[in-house]
Amino acid sequence: MNEPTIFERSVSGRTGVYFQESGLDSTMTQILGEENLRHDLPLPEVSQVDVIRHYTRLSAMNYGVDSGFYPLGSCTMKYNPKIHEEIAAMPGFSRLHPNQQAESCQGILRMLFEMQCFVQEITGMDAVTLQPAAGAHGELTALMVFKRHFERVGERHRRIVIVPDSSHGTNPATAARCGYEVIQITSGTDGRVDIARLREQLSDETAAVMLTNPNTLGLFETQIAEIADLVHKAGALLYCDGANMNAIMGIHRPGDAGFDAMHLNLHKTFSTPHGGGGPGSGPIAVKDFLASYLPVPVVAQNEDGYYLNYDLPDSIGAVHSFYGNIGMIVRAFAYIISLGANGLREVSENAVLNANYLLSKVSDSYEVPYGTKCMHEFVASAVRQKPRGVKALDIAKRLIDFGFHPPTIYFPLIVPEALMVEPTETESIESLNAFADALNAIAKEAEVSPEMVTSAPHHTPVGRLNEAAAARNMELTWTVGD
Repeated sequence: MNEPTIFERSVSGRTGVYFQESGLDSTMTQILGEENLRHDLPLPEVSQVDVIRHYTRLSAMNYGVDSGFYPLGSCTMKYNPKIHEEIAAMPGFSRLHPNQQAESCQGILRMLFEMQCFVQEITGMDAVTLQPAAGAHGELTALMVFKRHFERVGERHRRIVIVPDSSHGTNPATAARCGYEVIQITSGTDGRVDIARLREQLSDETAAVMLTNPNTLGLFETQIAEIADLVHKAGALLYCDGANMNAIMGIHRPGDAGFDAMHLNLHKTFSTPHGGGGPGSGPIAVKDFLASYLPVPVVAQNEDGYYLNYDLPDSIGAVHSFYGNIGMIVRAFAYIISLGANGLREVSENAVLNANYLLSKVSDSYEVPYGTKCMHEFVASAVRQKPRGVKALDIAKRLIDFGFHPPTIYFPLIVPEALMVEPTETESIESLNAFADALNAIAKEAEVSPEMVTSAPHHTPVGRLNEAAAARNMELTWTVGD
């Protein structure tokens, strides 16, 4: 595991490629001038097999869904079928230029148009943009749409966005970025929105209420119809953070429940690659009265075929170059048409089943603050282990020794020593049992040998780090002589 850098593998005079003399040096000298040429680049001198083995070993050190269980709560890290990669790489998709004329790329435009229709049907909304590049970007786009709506109807005084404490953490940041004042309301004892507190905060200055449903505790907001009624009577709009759609697609449509807009994470719900900094895709869907404010262009259809429609005078403008991260949309489109309506519902049913099964396996070892039934994810707590000096962070580190990626910890903030687990629908019962056995074993260790947990991990290239110092004093470069 102690892999040297490629520079440390360098041996003077070694090379992996031989080039014939081409006269290029003299040509470049004439064009650029000798003073502008570099002949002393400190590149590593390695053979082809050195390069291949080095990067293959590095890739094996990385942990991902393709190598093991990744129970990252709130992030839906599920397996991505490889057939979708092949489809996205097809020349008809991958070799297009974004400035091509519409008549020369009717295939991709048709796919985008049909994807808009799929999202409308799945969400119960009326209009869609596929432009946003991630979930938070989708939230931002939706609130910009809300803001433009209130400008057009003469209600600029609406300056407040209400966010429950069980929402995704990006929600208040997004609202603040749009210039709104954010008011957080605490959850009720059941982990859901406290209707009385919501009623107290609603006023004629409220622009929107942002809900994550199911919320980050893995609970469905059962009073959503009453919430929608209260919000709309106050003249405000209701936004759904759809990052947890993996629990409800094919079963429940947020548009039918009274939401005015929502975003989806194609890189969570619809099985496109997730992590590594992107790319992602976070389309938003809205009701009819907001459709004219969507970003331009939207894909439209007329008697001549499909085209990009820029003729939306009330649009908020573009939020992404051209039409978004097309490769991600192609993958999600393939996922939807391969599964169909019944398959999408089965995905959600299996995700909920897996989460509840795993919860039942560990609920005797860990505190579960909001009951023993959940949607697609659950939040356990290490408060039983904490008196022995074992915290959620320690449990997460110890899971690495068992070969598992840790779950999300310390989120949501309303659960002390939170361990947020989402198994997704793609994991087998064998994987779930093995993970539950590891969590239960760690809980037992916390009782009889807590130092085994607090000193973990024991089998990694480095052990415990000073994480605050590592974050503030990062070493991001390597130079000769280090």
